[in-house]
Amino acid sequence: MPERYYAHSTLNPDKSDWQSLKTHLAGVAELASGFATDFNGEKLAYHAGLLHDLGKYTQEFQKRLEGQKIMVDHSTAGAREASQYCNPLQARILQFIIAGHHTGLLNYGSAASGLERRLNTAKLFDYSGYKKELNIENISDEMLNLKIFDFGFSFSFYIRMLYSCLVDADFLDTESFVNLEKSGLRGKYDSLDKLSLKFYSYMEKIKADSESNYINNHRDGIYNQCRNMADSDPGLFTLTVPTGGGKTLSSMAFALEHLKRNDLKRIFYIIPYTSIIEQNASIFREIFGAENVLEHHSNFDPDKQMTEKSEYSRSLEEKLRLSSENWDIPITVTTNVQFFESLFANKSSRCRKLHNLTHSVIILDEAQMIPTGFLRPSVMALSELVLNYGSSIVICTATQPKLTEILPDYIKSFEIMDFPDTLYNVFKRVRLSDIGEISDSELSERLFEHKQVLCIVNTRKHAVSLYEQLSQKGKCFHLSARMCPVHRRKIIQEIKEKLKKGEICRVISTQLIEAGVDIDFPTVYRVMAGMDSICQAAGRCNREGKRKFGDVFVFRSSEEYGKAIGWLSRTAEIGEMVIGQKDDPMTLDSIEDYFKELYFHSGNEGLDTEKILEMIEENGKSMKYPYEDIGQKFRLIKDSTKDIVIPCDDKSKAIIERIRRTGFIGNAFRELQGYVVNVYQDEFEIYEKLGLLECVGERFHLLLDIGSNYSNKTGLLNRKINGRDSLLLIH
Repeated sequence: MPERYYAHSTLNPDKSDWQSLKTHLAGVAELASGFATDFNGEKLAYHAGLLHDLGKYTQEFQKRLEGQKIMVDHSTAGAREASQYCNPLQARILQFIIAGHHTGLLNYGSAASGLERRLNTAKLFDYSGYKKELNIENISDEMLNLKIFDFGFSFSFYIRMLYSCLVDADFLDTESFVNLEKSGLRGKYDSLDKLSLKFYSYMEKIKADSESNYINNHRDGIYNQCRNMADSDPGLFTLTVPTGGGKTLSSMAFALEHLKRNDLKRIFYIIPYTSIIEQNASIFREIFGAENVLEHHSNFDPDKQMTEKSEYSRSLEEKLRLSSENWDIPITVTTNVQFFESLFANKSSRCRKLHNLTHSVIILDEAQMIPTGFLRPSVMALSELVLNYGSSIVICTATQPKLTEILPDYIKSFEIMDFPDTLYNVFKRVRLSDIGEISDSELSERLFEHKQVLCIVNTRKHAVSLYEQLSQKGKCFHLSARMCPVHRRKIIQEIKEKLKKGEICRVISTQLIEAGVDIDFPTVYRVMAGMDSICQAAGRCNREGKRKFGDVFVFRSSEEYGKAIGWLSRTAEIGEMVIGQKDDPMTLDSIEDYFKELYFHSGNEGLDTEKILEMIEENGKSMKYPYEDIGQKFRLIKDSTKDIVIPCDDKSKAIIERIRRTGFIGNAFRELQGYVVNVYQDEFEIYEKLGLLECVGERFHLLLDIGSNYSNKTGLLNRKINGRDSLLLIH
């Protein structure tokens, strides 16, 4: 047997600076236990840390560290030994998290597959040497401090949280040995008191620069009400504030005060679209400093840095990249996709961050955008964070979905605003009219009659067709996700300037403009959609209350490509029904009726289309959870997309040329993020077959012949092979 056992090696053959296995196990155990203290799971987390690498107590693994090519299963041993120190319930929990601490949480499976097979049939080398080095306490009598109303879901979630603690602790302890300089970049964020001072200083400046009018006075009232309600105990809150009511900064005020008064730790701001994330994250960076704010979405690559106009230092870029791994930063701004998929993922890289959601404030902006097909499991996860992990959830929207009817009975929600109905009347700035079915030629005639008008449609194809017709009559603008972000921002800025100067400004857009774009038109047209989308569109009309009322016209397109399909068709039908039945379809009561009807027509199956909860409950009492299957099925966006880089200006061309010349990518991911258009896989393959893409630096697919394939009016030309044309949810 070896005289000493090691966990990690260096290039030094005398082993004087190798990390001992006992030191690693103790370090991981201490870290994991500290993470799990927030939900009273420290004992199990500590044992997970001690046991997770018992398979390294073998001669074979030690020889592998010395350079011999020997395959060693070092995870299953600790999972097997768990039953020696725990009762059966504790052992099952530890078996899941230890066996999967590298590969991911496994399906329990059967004797022929999954975790059960690993435990029963895996052939392991002799790892008994651990008994001479480790003194492991028997914790069979320890009680699990868990409030259980739904056994299956609560325990499946508890296992995920403990798994997160172990995985993050293992990564961090290993990192501190392998790369101490890198490890030293973690943490060191501003204190909550300092962040609060920065925020209130910013708000005082905003107030000083704002003119006094009834809109701003009511925004101040919303802001103050949020601060006052922050004194509440942690729980689930709704914040119902009309579009234009300043809910972004008011909800942040609630979060900061709520953290302080309840000794909570972090703020998570969850947003449906990257276009809104970029805007909100930029504001938060301006307020709190870039070192305290993480912007994290699917375009964030482990090798790339954050989107920001100013140049970061290398250490700050690396620090933010490290924060994206485990969300240990004070403020994280991320998407529905990143947040909810992580809650149901099985891979260690996705689960690693979950324990940092405990004792936090989690704000869901535009909560109505949670995909209906995943609503029930998403709401259950939010409820669990409130019930057992000390977090507060703020469901923040102008069109509050009726989640209270989906919430489990043991979770109650509290509205932050005293009189949300009154606020609706205060902020009511538009009249809604239904003009029926209309062709594009008729619609373009109507739009041309307006000096300043915005028209929002559901698909890119409809947007391009309508734009082409309207542009024949005079200058107009087009906005869609076919345009790269740099191009869109330039167009939006030009639109804002024309609106401000009172010049002619007609815009055709997909629904990307409906949320997070601070823009103010006197007149808005919206093709029939769900009431949440229609209300969002109305939020771009008379936004600042400069007129008594702006006009919002809802219509149905007679064009085949303008008709809603699939899920959009269902929401449009219910939206049309509400508009037909209500004198004012945008009141809170009307919106409540809309969501009731939507959820009723969806049914329980329609609110959990992949049967995630059924998969959990079926295996709940036996604790044989199918984690791999759940992770594969819980995907908010099914169609995978590919990035095409549009080198449309001198800056982007210079970056590409630098990569060609040096072969060094460096900061190119961050620098090129604003020049990317996402396309579906089938269309990407067409561009490849036509020879219209060049792969640069083995990572970037560059569009060639931009003049022929990218319009400075409408963006990337459409080359889809199957006619599919739906709005891509950018995440």
